[in-house]
Amino acid sequence: MDYVWINGGLVEKKEAKISVFDHGLVTGDGVFETIGVYRGAPFTLTRHLERLEWSAEGIGLPSLDIAAIRVGVAELLDANVCLEGKLRITVTAGESVLGSDRIGSPLSVIIASSPRSQAPLAAKIQVAPWPRNERGILAGLKTISYAENVAALAWAHSKGADEVVFGNTVGNLCEGSGTNIFVVMDGEAFTPPLSSGALGGITRELIVENLGISERDFPLEVLYDSALQECFLSSSIREAQGISHIDGKMTRSSPGPVTMEIEREFSKLVANKLDE
Repeated sequence: MDYVWINGGLVEKKEAKISVFDHGLVTGDGVFETIGVYRGAPFTLTRHLERLEWSAEGIGLPSLDIAAIRVGVAELLDANVCLEGKLRITVTAGESVLGSDRIGSPLSVIIASSPRSQAPLAAKIQVAPWPRNERGILAGLKTISYAENVAALAWAHSKGADEVVFGNTVGNLCEGSGTNIFVVMDGEAFTPPLSSGALGGITRELIVENLGISERDFPLEVLYDSALQECFLSSSIREAQGISHIDGKMTRSSPGPVTMEIEREFSKLVANKLDE
């Protein structure tokens, strides 16, 4: 992966630079998408670009040149001979002052790729003592203001977990630091609604649309409920991943039969190179 794409062209990775005054660096003012690459093609690129536009609009950035970003994706994958990997598209507010104000500079657009390792069949999660704010200005937006996730995930790692899972301010189950979460009760899978503050993950969206999963609010304590049969995470890189431990305690089944069926069905979507 020798190249990155910055502001309209390919640059060797060792030569890639942005300004120290870039507002993404100064304040975390920007949005991003992470996209799985299978057999040289970005999976569900259209959906990811639509969410990128939606997140950019949500934080007040100017309209994005989606056609140029598509060209950049194709050029980068070709230059890096990326057959199995992941893409990251980052858009920031561009150069600004050393503070919160924007000055109307051209946006910075960066596309990078890297190899993608196979996610383990199951993950250990730690439930965060801090809530997601489902009423916050960034709720549901995929922004580069990730310090909250970084700090919480580091805390979870210190507990021996692979991912951290949040409730929201009213005590309902919400999401992970970079994942959506599903629970299985009475053989049926559910996931928190977007009103919980959860990010509308693309993998989550595909699972809900294609596999008949329902949205439902659950109290965070559902993760400790004896009626919980299995639970799993989803993301563009993990796909559907079982949860083997919650707060250090082993779950009843991981990956359970519902999780495995959903992973099999999701793999069929990937095989069809779905791009909507």
